[in-house]
Amino acid sequence: MLMNSSDNPATLLYGPNGFRVIKPGHFVVCAVSGVPISLEELRYWSVDRQEAYATAQLATQRATEDE
Repeated sequence: MLMNSSDNPATLLYGPNGFRVIKPGHFVVCAVSGVPISLEELRYWSVDRQEAYATAQLATQRATEDE
């Protein structure tokens, strides 16, 4: 049985102005909440941590954890 790439998360390389797809898929998983984020809706990530966030609030929450 062939797996559809929408069944598997993508692997991305996050940069300061965008991301590059390393392994195809249609979503990534939020590093804080664990919810899937479609690549079309992905707006928040950390270049330093190389992780994605579902919302601006979750990105801010994660960024302030080390303070």
